[in-house]
Amino acid sequence: MHFIVITEPQFTDNEATTIVQLLRWGVDLVHLRKPKSSADELRKLVEAIPTAYHNHLVLHDHFDLAAHFTPHGLHLNHRNSVLPPNHKGAISQSCHSLNEVKVYKTKCDYVFLSPVFNSISKQGYASAFTPKTLSEAKMQGVIDQKVFALGGITAANIDKVKHYGFGGVALLGDIWSRTADKNFEQYVRKIIEICHT
Repeated sequence: MHFIVITEPQFTDNEATTIVQLLRWGVDLVHLRKPKSSADELRKLVEAIPTAYHNHLVLHDHFDLAAHFTPHGLHLNHRNSVLPPNHKGAISQSCHSLNEVKVYKTKCDYVFLSPVFNSISKQGYASAFTPKTLSEAKMQGVIDQKVFALGGITAANIDKVKHYGFGGVALLGDIWSRTADKNFEQYVRKIIEICHT
């Protein structure tokens, strides 16, 4: 199973360092989601990350930067729904219903389905899917290796995500709320181990 981390919408202290640590420890991809950022602010963040890691980054905003940094891919969303011409990297998209998953997973390398569980980073953003709905979606082949679970994901519920047949997990609130913990690396490595077993 793939393990993706999505950045917080605001810029945080030592963010580039944390992103590099996550990738070094074994996180597959980091999605740079900065909806209110300027192109210049986002460029500075990417420039602070060594070039060797750029192919593990996915842009949610300012797609034109992709021409300068060669990221892993671009993530389509309501703010940025059109790919730049000649885009050669991966394409991903956020989905909030199983119908959207059916439509977009045929056009993308992978899609996020959210919120699978109650969101940690967005207050009041409750799960839209019952265990029965998710199990049926797996049996019908709607949830498969191209669909990644987002929303309320922690080390404690990744086994449930596996049971529903998702190809990966995307974490946001759970990861960024732990960066100051002395056991942060241990926790990230635990998630990697769960994803890979």
